Amino acid sequence: MTLNDPSRRRWVGALAAGALLPATRVGAAPARAARPRLPTELAARLAASGLPLESFGLSVVPVEGGAPWVSWQADKPFILASTAKVITSLCALSVLGPGYRWETRAHLGGPLHRGALLGDLRIVGGGDPSLDSQSVAQWFRRLRGQGLDRIVGDMVLDHSRFSLSEADLASTPEPSPERPHHARPDALLLDEGVVRSAAASPGPGGAAYRRVTWQATSPGAAGCGPLSARSALLACPAAAPEPSPAELACRTLGALWRVQGGGLRGRVSSLSPSAAPVVSTPWMVHASPTLAVLIQEMNKRSNNLIARHLMLSLSADFPQVPATVPAARQRMLAWLEQQGVAPGRIGVDSGSGLSRLERAAPSALVHLLQRAHHGPYARLFRDSLPVAGLDGTLEHRLRGGAAVGRAWLKTGTLLDTRALAGYVQTRGGTTLAVTLLANHETLAPQATPALDACIEWLAASRA
Repeated sequence: MTLNDPSRRRWVGALAAGALLPATRVGAAPARAARPRLPTELAARLAASGLPLESFGLSVVPVEGGAPWVSWQADKPFILASTAKVITSLCALSVLGPGYRWETRAHLGGPLHRGALLGDLRIVGGGDPSLDSQSVAQWFRRLRGQGLDRIVGDMVLDHSRFSLSEADLASTPEPSPERPHHARPDALLLDEGVVRSAAASPGPGGAAYRRVTWQATSPGAAGCGPLSARSALLACPAAAPEPSPAELACRTLGALWRVQGGGLRGRVSSLSPSAAPVVSTPWMVHASPTLAVLIQEMNKRSNNLIARHLMLSLSADFPQVPATVPAARQRMLAWLEQQGVAPGRIGVDSGSGLSRLERAAPSALVHLLQRAHHGPYARLFRDSLPVAGLDGTLEHRLRGGAAVGRAWLKTGTLLDTRALAGYVQTRGGTTLAVTLLANHETLAPQATPALDACIEWLAASRA
């Protein structure tokens, strides 16, 4: 759907009028709206953006409770963009815990005799969003160290722990070489689906390098050579079509196994998603960094893939039962109700904010932030957020003012959305839970200075 598509204009128009998501997604509107409170100074800053005031939704409340400092359209649903990751983070910390790890498992499909596996080696992806060539190479060295020298059968890659349909992906943008941050979930995804590929130059100058995002819908990479043994670059002719994530995993894992000195008589293949799940005890396991570590990367740099894998991992009984979007969504909505968020106040879809079905009333998100501030993982969560003027997606924003080092905020950006959500500590020592959302079909980029001005105004307060 393009920016000027008529159906999209109708959709945004409905949003501006306050339309909610369908009842099957987020339910009904709250029965009682918060009293509007928009200080004159902030109203002037918002108006200077050129956006109508109706394009903004603001909620600012002290974490210790009390009257809102700012409440403007606080009970109207707004597109969240990447501030949806706040919800995913808090739910995952509560449900899975900060020590949760994703596991990639190796299963032996036959006896191991004098270093030879008389059968297939089945590698089952567990949804690790951080799985990369370097960690796989280290893991393969461990397999070799435990006595596996050669595989007489095949290396079989199992992606089945995520069960996704096209309908599950329809609300998020398709990945493209220009937008690697749109990579789609895959239970056995390597290097976030993004690698450098090298094509032989026809003349002097050696190899040419380009950054490529592999897409599941791309044709096969006919004519591509094997992975380079040391540089981990996929060598392909410049005109070769891009391999799919599954093809990329096959090429890379097979090459990495051989680089570590492992023998393979058979081939490397991807298992059909409908294949029967493996029931044997894994022979060896590769564990990801903890959830606490990966949430730092997810929020500081707004990593969509981690967020999407994290939401899917909330599915009941995962990874024993394959994760699905409906199961993950159901788990998140149940958690929201447990937090005192009424149905209809927050909608969840992909966990990342890439979907415009992920909307919330600003006051509902502030409610979650207030609760989180008093929860067991308050410091861990706050420290995962970008810090104004210092790091993450705020490294080059809010510099030189009162907010530097005293505002911890998740940013959000879509073509029609600008957003901030998190905490601000005032000069007077008050900690505020803050959600500032702006939705407009064409003018959303102009909202950024206005939102930043609101944060500066709050941080400068002596209250």
